Amino acid sequence: MTVFVVSYDLSAPGRNYDDLIKHLKAYGTYSHALESTWLISTDKNAGQVRDDAKKFIDSNDKLLVVKVGTNWGSVGLRDATNDWLRKNVAS
Repeated sequence: MTVFVVSYDLSAPGRNYDDLIKHLKAYGTYSHALESTWLISTDKNAGQVRDDAKKFIDSNDKLLVVKVGTNWGSVGLRDATNDWLRKNVAS
């Protein structure tokens, strides 16, 4: 399994996050790291994750999918997010 950061910026009008959030949660292994940033674990590649998420955003929205490597750091995240990273990102 590979861990990806999925970050988005939904533009006005119609900033409806519900369907995108439901989609990200459907990966099953996820953490809501920051307001518009999620961590997901999947067998898909970054392009597939992007293309799947594009179905839930508008053409003027922004989306970034980045593979998480073993060298990561954080400040101010919830303990649960750091624990999720420790558990799901191979060292």
